[in-house]
Amino acid sequence: MTLRLLALSATALALSAGAAAAQIPLERIEAAVETATPRVVEWRRDLHRNPELGFAETRTAGVVADHLRSLGLEVRTEVGRTGVVGVLRGGRPGRTVALRADMDALPVLEATGLPFASTATGTYMGETVPVAHACGHDAHVAMLMGAAEVLAGMKDQLAGTVVFVFQPAEEGAPPGEPKGGAALMIEEGALADPRPEAIFGLHVVPGRPGTVFYRPRGFMAASDRVDIVLSGRQTHGAWPWKGVDVIAASAQVVQTINNLTARTVDPTTTPTVFTIATLDAGVRYNIIPDRATMSGTLRTFDIAQRDDLVRRAEIAIDNVAETYGATAEFSVRQNAALVFNDEALSGWLAPVLAEAAGVDNVNAATPPTTVAEDFSYLSQEVPGVFYHLGATPEGTDPASGPPNHSPAFDVDESVLPLGVKTHVLSAVRFLERP
Repeated sequence: MTLRLLALSATALALSAGAAAAQIPLERIEAAVETATPRVVEWRRDLHRNPELGFAETRTAGVVADHLRSLGLEVRTEVGRTGVVGVLRGGRPGRTVALRADMDALPVLEATGLPFASTATGTYMGETVPVAHACGHDAHVAMLMGAAEVLAGMKDQLAGTVVFVFQPAEEGAPPGEPKGGAALMIEEGALADPRPEAIFGLHVVPGRPGTVFYRPRGFMAASDRVDIVLSGRQTHGAWPWKGVDVIAASAQVVQTINNLTARTVDPTTTPTVFTIATLDAGVRYNIIPDRATMSGTLRTFDIAQRDDLVRRAEIAIDNVAETYGATAEFSVRQNAALVFNDEALSGWLAPVLAEAAGVDNVNAATPPTTVAEDFSYLSQEVPGVFYHLGATPEGTDPASGPPNHSPAFDVDESVLPLGVKTHVLSAVRFLERP
């Protein structure tokens, strides 16, 4: 079904549901978004200038909490360390819906040249590092703060409740922490009281400004961290036969993983990426060390296929180690589950996003992406949909411009009002459902 037909169907449903509450007109929502936009831009720039790493978002959480309290919302802080939950209860009883934004920045040295570029530092793995919003979470927080302001302004017309979830540590649990922000917020009751019937979230990504794209079912990959330790026997570089060469074994392990993925997985049905990204071994050019450590990432879209690949990789790595006389330790830890967009909710959302962005700017059948998001844990708790917002600055080709996590990644601020509007409309139209 095309987006135009979906939009017509949604309109017909609204007209036929005489018992349902009258819709809040789009024009009123757009006027409120326009009024809030200057503050949204100010918040984004302030947050961009003052980024904080995962579970250290104390200033950011304070800005969020103060704003939500000023709107008269019920506010809980320190939910999942630095997370903030705001509850807006409408003028009449009804459904409950949640909206989510992530707050953390990355250990990246910013290279955007923006007048509000970050010069902040933080502590990561015991080291002082530069910190920057190289993934756009500053824009996410600002847009959801704007949405809270718009929705609070029409509180009396809302039949139901909106829960605002401002989440820490989306980029994964810091070293030494067992859980990331979404999992910890769930554990500490972020979605418990009141419990939403649905949750929506967005992410700025490379793309033409003003476009919105997602897909039902598997949208963003499950992400696993893989760690491999090879133990051998140290020897002189000139006498490799007198030791156990973990350098040669490491090279063979990398090739084995590459071949396993490329030659045993059908990429047309279950896209899979298995990458070894670090290799640490040795201290001197003429000494073969007794230990080599590797780490990498596994991205998958099918649980059974993922489990089978992990099983076969462990067997293959043990076989490589044994061939060289070494031993191998292999471990896998999930960083994010598969972002699975509820199929029925995805179909319902398409005309709502079209109402916000225009029918021609919404793609509800975009290909899956191998990047990951811990929104996945939230949408395992309640049905959810996660969508992307094109935000490449004008004049830059989205295909070749700086991607998320690049030191030069930037967000076209013209998309901020659209993000506010998609948040508001997804909440309002959900509460208006008969």
